[in-house]
Amino acid sequence: MAIVKWDPFRELSTIKERMTDLFGNGFWDAEEPLPTTTWSPSVDIFETEHELVIKAELPGMDEKDIEIKLENNVLMLKGERRFEKETTKENYHRVERSYGTFRRSFTLPTFVDETKVKAEYKNGLLRIILPKKETAKPKEIKISAA
Repeated sequence: MAIVKWDPFRELSTIKERMTDLFGNGFWDAEEPLPTTTWSPSVDIFETEHELVIKAELPGMDEKDIEIKLENNVLMLKGERRFEKETTKENYHRVERSYGTFRRSFTLPTFVDETKVKAEYKNGLLRIILPKKETAKPKEIKISAA
């Protein structure tokens, strides 16, 4: 059996080669299309005394590219954020914003009044207001002296 001198930097060299193979030199070839990744908008859901509210971050989208459906207590939010085709002579070196289609579904509690749902979109924030049914709102019961 031959004795081989251990080189601690050999492993680092192998890792560097693998990273170079995976990521290249950090810039995209001008002929290669820019990559797109799937994305999903960030969503906040909260409840007040009278309603359930869903807020979704959809920056850079038009209202016409967003679709909201409510069926069988499931709210479905879907849309598409398109890549901006800029007409500059400069090529992108990095694209960190995500583009493409998305679809989110939320099972709603039974206390939501599906007939009174409203949605508003302003400054890249979609706000969906889901009012509670009258029966779901808390009632105050007064105690009378016996």
